[in-house]
Amino acid sequence: MRLTRPMLALTGAVAVLALAGCGSGGEETNGDGKSEAPVMATGSLEHLAAEVKCEPNMQTDADTIRQAICEKGKEKYVLATFATDRGQREWIETAKDYGGFYLVGRKWVAVGEEKVLEDLRGRLGGDVEEGIDHSSMDHGGGAHPSGGAGKGTGGHSGHEG
Repeated sequence: MRLTRPMLALTGAVAVLALAGCGSGGEETNGDGKSEAPVMATGSLEHLAAEVKCEPNMQTDADTIRQAICEKGKEKYVLATFATDRGQREWIETAKDYGGFYLVGRKWVAVGEEKVLEDLRGRLGGDVEEGIDHSSMDHGGGAHPSGGAGKGTGGHSGHEG
């Protein structure tokens, strides 16, 4: 049969892609022995909140961003979803100027204390990013743009510390 080689090549390519794209589905570890996060969650703010057992206290409900405060014990964190990847990245880059920790997923962000975000990461996936702490630097008296996130609640209420 003349299609043997092309068929074998196609089958081999599919097998390689399947093996490369599919993990074991179980706990994998990175180089330091810590387990990797699960597959990244996606969906609406309400869906993400349900995944982490949060009753979201809506703060912003606009076309481009939806933002709510959630509580985990005594800790609060902000959960935000975005209409576009670009809008999300611009928001994060601005917010990171205020320091803090950000759990970043596909068109969503959770903002809060590092230990809270590590717990959320176990349920939602995503990557933890750290903001830049300018509290010990001289800002020259300029004001910050709105929409950033401060420590703890995620809303900007001035610098702490």
